Amino acid sequence: MATLFRERCLCQKFSEQCLPESQDTCYPEEQYLRTPHDVADPAGCIWYTLTRINYTDSVDGDPRTYGVPEVSLLLTAELRQSNNSTYEHMFVRKVAPDCLGPLMVIADTVIFKD
Repeated sequence: MATLFRERCLCQKFSEQCLPESQDTCYPEEQYLRTPHDVADPAGCIWYTLTRINYTDSVDGDPRTYGVPEVSLLLTAELRQSNNSTYEHMFVRKVAPDCLGPLMVIADTVIFKD
């Protein structure tokens, strides 16, 4: 079995907060595997993600957490319309733990419909 990456080499970078003023130098955890690939071969990486990460109202550099009132058909529609982005997203990066129930309610009729 080959070792692709060693975490020790990268862990310091991943502990840095991704605040607006450090966007050129931080590596958010969502990009954990993609980041070293990009460093090694920038032309060989595609910068797509299935997850929408929203830093509006972020706290200490962490993405915004969606709450129960936001889990709805509207949120799903907005994600799939890309919100002025080039790519459509399948789900949000961070939801509160109490969102599981509302997500399950809309799972069969909305989320898994496609």
